[in-house]
Amino acid sequence: MTFVRLSQELAAGPVDVIVDVSTGAPMIVYWGQHLGDTADLASIVASLSRPIVHGTFDVVAPLSVVPEHGAGFTGRPGLMGRRGGGRAWAPRFSPVGHEHHGTELCVDAVDEAAGLTLRTTISLDDVLRVSATLTNTAERRYSLDGLTITVPIAEHADELLTFAGRWSREFHPVRRDWPTGELLVENRRGRTSHEYPPLVFAGERGFDEWDGAVYGVHVAWSGNHTIYAERLPDGRRYVQGGELLHPGEVVLEAGESYTTPDVLGVCSPEGLTAATWQFHRSVRRHAPRPPAPRPVLLNTWEAVYFDHSTEKLSALADAAADLGIERFVLDDGWFGSRRDDTQGLGDWWVSNNVYPDGLEPLISHVTGLGMEFGIWVEPEMVNPDSDVFRAHPEWALTTDGYEPVLGRQQLVLDLGNPEAYAFIESHLDALLRDHDIAYVKWDMNRDHLQGSGVGGAAGTRAQTLALYRLLDELRAKHPSVEIESCASGGGRIDHEILRRTERVWTSDCNDALERQTIQRGASMLIPPEVMGAHIGPTRSHTTARTQSLSFRAATALFGHLGVEWNVTDLSDKDRTALRAVIEMHKAHRELLHGGDVVRFSTDPAYCAHGVYAPDRSQAIVSFAQLTTAPSQTPPPLRMPGLDLDAHYRVEHLAIPYERWGAARIQPTWLRDGAMLTGRQLAFHGIQPPALHPESAVLFALTRE
Repeated sequence: MTFVRLSQELAAGPVDVIVDVSTGAPMIVYWGQHLGDTADLASIVASLSRPIVHGTFDVVAPLSVVPEHGAGFTGRPGLMGRRGGGRAWAPRFSPVGHEHHGTELCVDAVDEAAGLTLRTTISLDDVLRVSATLTNTAERRYSLDGLTITVPIAEHADELLTFAGRWSREFHPVRRDWPTGELLVENRRGRTSHEYPPLVFAGERGFDEWDGAVYGVHVAWSGNHTIYAERLPDGRRYVQGGELLHPGEVVLEAGESYTTPDVLGVCSPEGLTAATWQFHRSVRRHAPRPPAPRPVLLNTWEAVYFDHSTEKLSALADAAADLGIERFVLDDGWFGSRRDDTQGLGDWWVSNNVYPDGLEPLISHVTGLGMEFGIWVEPEMVNPDSDVFRAHPEWALTTDGYEPVLGRQQLVLDLGNPEAYAFIESHLDALLRDHDIAYVKWDMNRDHLQGSGVGGAAGTRAQTLALYRLLDELRAKHPSVEIESCASGGGRIDHEILRRTERVWTSDCNDALERQTIQRGASMLIPPEVMGAHIGPTRSHTTARTQSLSFRAATALFGHLGVEWNVTDLSDKDRTALRAVIEMHKAHRELLHGGDVVRFSTDPAYCAHGVYAPDRSQAIVSFAQLTTAPSQTPPPLRMPGLDLDAHYRVEHLAIPYERWGAARIQPTWLRDGAMLTGRQLAFHGIQPPALHPESAVLFALTRE
């Protein structure tokens, strides 16, 4: 046996990965805390060798990165496919060599009988990163049904945490026991999805934000995906993830290859919070530009909807600039015949009816006020009622012989079609070339369904790859333009899209009560500076709830702050308060957008979270009451993770016109502040005030 060790200092501490490269596909035999610089790899592996029990094969089938049915693995194979007549359906690879450079390992294997080679890459940067490339070396084609990456999970991980949702209710946690058997989560919506984000955590029983060993796995892919977690009868556990392929979507001709998406892994001996720091640092490392505090923006959608005019929008820009907003984003309705959501998608030219002098007067007005100008597009979609579709119905991602199913009166425009791709690329290029546009809100508002691309095969994979190529080409031509991934809100949030975009729109729901849960869940995958969070109108567009400005502000402060509200209609009181909130955000956003996100476990009636400075010199913490609770006052809030021996000044960070008090006399520290050590804050905590439901209070901590 030959073993390779990868070691790296990660956000949760030093991590070791020990890989057996003598199996067909490499096998991760250990992944977890650092084992010591003098550890003997052979002894470690020998100490983990498994018995062979009655009623099984004479060998323990390797739980490799790509497990093989042909090698005796009775779980879910990592490679599924076949040649004509169903042959070569259970490959069995043999290693032929490996390359090890620092924290990256590449392993090559071959199956001469099946005519396939497999190259696996395992690396440690801020996360464990694994991918594989399959190549057809035979003359006959090979039909690939699936190539997924398998990551082992420690056997003391007894619980699973996944996320579920829907439009405007994304990233809700679902926790369950993992005593035996399997959990399968599949997404066939053609985008990362609101319903099943490709993220799972496994941990020892009772793990929470700051306690218990935790392992997390994410499939970095923006199309269809699968995640599978299984506990085998022999006790071994693993999570398997990758792209979910439609039948016939990948057929490898002689010499052709398929490469999986990256599967990312994080681990922590001390709970979820430290594990998710690794995901955040990976996003920051691989961002399309160096991370920086994000400008406050105003998005026009919930202010004007489709009611556009240069005069109305110029007045909105005046009001936005007066509030201290730094970026003005023109949403849907500026192009073609797009006066409502039934027509015009695909016609990416400025509407002469709405903007007879073009966009330049509005853009000049906005930039003259000192703000950047941004614009909304939905390049992957087309309305049947559009000039483009009438001229080129063959550009839609549909299947011949079937009446297409509409979604939002839309069809998907087939970016896998070279002519459709060239049309969209040229029009977006011209839009950015001919206008002073600093920011693009890139939307995608419907799922794929029965979409066949060029040649009649399923087109989702080709569409996803074409999207990546389009984003890459536009960025190369317009490197200063920032891009937001918006897919009906949270429908396309993953680490691969964040290699190409500076921000995601977390949810179409601006209701602060819903957002507390949505943003908490999303924070387990992405850092706050890429998480769009807006202060919406008093009455929510999606839920019809009404909430105080202080609660809406306290919720939106912990992301990439925006405003989505007709700010020309504000009362003097609201205008003064909103201006002060924006100033507060700017004063603290270096910390908010560059620190370590922390979450705290508390009663379900409450939501507590914040951001610590990387050097633990300061922090901002939010404590929100979501609904009524059994007790009249909340329990003390314990805040682990600070410098235990340092002294911290804890003070109330007031939001203008706060409305949250639910007591005759609140804790005295709110008025006078308190001086506590990090140890005291971690172990006995501090008493939050009594709050009304749907309200929040902020604390500022400063190390003395």
